[in-house]
Amino acid sequence: MAEVVIGLDLGTGGVRAIAVDLQGKPIAQTTRSYPLLTPQPGWTEQNPADWVAASLEALSDLTQKLNGHSAIALGLSGQMHGMVPLDADGKVIRAAILWNDQRTGTAVDAIETAIGRQELIQRTGNPAITGFQLPKVVWLQTAEPQAYDRLQQILLPKDYLGYVLTGEAVTEPSDASGTGCLNLARQWDADILNALEIDVGLFPAVVESTAIAGRLKSEIASRTGLPAGLPVVAGGGDNAAAAIGLGISSSHLNRGSLSIGTSGVIFVPCDRPVPDPEGRVHLFCHADGGYHLLGVTLAAGGALRWYKDTFASKLAFTDLMEMAERSLPGARGVLFLPHLAGERSPYLDPDTRGAWVNLSLAHTQADLVRAVLEGVAFSLRTAMEIVSEITPVHQLLATGGGARSNTWLRILADILQAELMAPSSEEGAAYGAAILAMVGVGAHPDLEAAFEILPQDNKVVQPQANPAYEAAFKRYSLLYEALKAVR
Repeated sequence: MAEVVIGLDLGTGGVRAIAVDLQGKPIAQTTRSYPLLTPQPGWTEQNPADWVAASLEALSDLTQKLNGHSAIALGLSGQMHGMVPLDADGKVIRAAILWNDQRTGTAVDAIETAIGRQELIQRTGNPAITGFQLPKVVWLQTAEPQAYDRLQQILLPKDYLGYVLTGEAVTEPSDASGTGCLNLARQWDADILNALEIDVGLFPAVVESTAIAGRLKSEIASRTGLPAGLPVVAGGGDNAAAAIGLGISSSHLNRGSLSIGTSGVIFVPCDRPVPDPEGRVHLFCHADGGYHLLGVTLAAGGALRWYKDTFASKLAFTDLMEMAERSLPGARGVLFLPHLAGERSPYLDPDTRGAWVNLSLAHTQADLVRAVLEGVAFSLRTAMEIVSEITPVHQLLATGGGARSNTWLRILADILQAELMAPSSEEGAAYGAAILAMVGVGAHPDLEAAFEILPQDNKVVQPQANPAYEAAFKRYSLLYEALKAVR
């Protein structure tokens, strides 16, 4: 029987499972969704039982599609930063608090009072951030002390799923570095946790991303049709796993990735843990054993969807792109600040908000749409400039829904002044988890060997210098502080 590995990505909207043969070809895939809970404004939660049910359904469905292929390993990926609190029996104490939850502002202040922002950045690569896991733990201490008293284990979302599948509680550096308490040496920072009176023993052991985290329990095997004892590989956080699936590695430092989904993410590998001194972009461990810088615009494709849903619900996205082409570079002077959900890089400000500025009676809907596309690109450029001060990057693999638009790709290439390469196909974090699993069970000797099987068919967009964009970016750079003054 031909051998395959399975990648499982536990996303915010649903879980995706993919089977990949040892030559890197996807054989079968399936998805299942689950609800997002918003019990209060600014709060986002999910029920881990929903993750488990959906994942087991997805694995069972995938197994039925394998058609004579035999699974030899399963790799994990998932949404980062979430908190799954478990009691002494391994039972979930309360709903998981997610990456985009904003309840922890007071907890962030408490962390930076106890440790200090600059020390946090030097130790972990990042300041305290509302979405990270550590502020959620501090919030639980004060807001739900009875729940905190029962706490015996704290897991990230994908690691909780791994615990259910194998009975083993472990994590790996790419996901754990988004908690806010993993030292850049890739171990839990006991000094930070002691300062907050949090027991380091609440956190799981840290293993390498290609390590076998455990083996599939017999009862899970019976429910899914997978073999009992199947190796489950630790995998990576969603951004790191997706980068692995594109071949983005610290052995190729000039190439990063640009994802235009709901959020916009610039991912750039580096071989040394050098944080931005002000913490304006993230520094995380990469799943390849190196590190990476991450710049995030929270509303990228999300800004365009907001525009469509609010002002152009009867138009398709392709119609909006064609409309944007009828405007000019620089959107005839209109600027758009895409801070519709607060902003991550470089401001770390959950309270900032979006705006159009410089509107006149002469402007058209085409100008507004183009301004949205350009505003997202300008926002990403603010992060890109900080990243480039730390490590050079000249080429970005562009993925996500926004990368399927030639119009948006051209705007992004010209504003970022980087060569963009759009892969002919992209399989995302689940595919990267499968690649990590291949290495974990020895199907390939290392990641560099595994990268040789990845597709190489890319559409290339070369950047063109445009004075209109340079002038617009100078004006755009003034917007955040100007609007902050009038909130």
